[in-house]
Amino acid sequence: MNRKYRKTVIAGNWKMNMLASEIKPFMEELKANLPKTRSCEMVLCTPAVMIPAMVKAGKECKVAAGGQDVSSFEQGAYTGEVSASQLADIGAKYCIVGHSERRQYHGEDDMLVNAKAAALLEKGVMPIICVGESLEQREMDLTMEYVAYQVKAALSGIDASQLRRCVIAYEPIWAIGTGKTATAQQAQEVCEGIRAVIRSIYGARPARAVSILYGGSMNAKNAQELLAQPDIDGGLIGGASLKPVDFAAIIKATDQD
Repeated sequence: MNRKYRKTVIAGNWKMNMLASEIKPFMEELKANLPKTRSCEMVLCTPAVMIPAMVKAGKECKVAAGGQDVSSFEQGAYTGEVSASQLADIGAKYCIVGHSERRQYHGEDDMLVNAKAAALLEKGVMPIICVGESLEQREMDLTMEYVAYQVKAALSGIDASQLRRCVIAYEPIWAIGTGKTATAQQAQEVCEGIRAVIRSIYGARPARAVSILYGGSMNAKNAQELLAQPDIDGGLIGGASLKPVDFAAIIKATDQD
């Protein structure tokens, strides 16, 4: 982390778990375990139907609400979709785009991820843009080539002023929900590479202001080592974000000198 230039973000991704009725007790337990002073911005990304409940319950703990996906369209005959303006209207501050599960199960490509990020920025919602390689790509030593392309595609047409409101999440696909985690060195190498790609497009100052999260099975045990890396500015947390005590422990791990 480097708080001198950028904010630390710990964002939970509940995926298709929990109910709106469970949010209040979750937040009460989370609050009881949080440190008195916090060194990061806290976010919980829930299914869209639960965002209003998260906004309400999260106020006391200063937890921002986020969505997990958004339509690239603003309005129209797109049954089942949720627009950026609708997310903003119900209080979402962040929204995940390009998660590997969306790419894998719904066929989302890099151009669609770019369109979704642009739609969010236009409505004042901060996109958490996910990038990452498969195990096969890593074993073929193609990690940075593939991730660099994803970053460039996702940021196409986004200017430096908009970049300030973007968060990048590096999520090695082979480490999501598998219990496997990239070593701190492996994660740092890719996050450093992502920042170098951004620097090549926008210059040094904008690049050093972008928060880059690690999203591959960060948990209470490995968070401190991962967050000690200079280019890892937080985490996109899956399973551990469903457990208030574990999520609080990751937040505590951001309190490093």
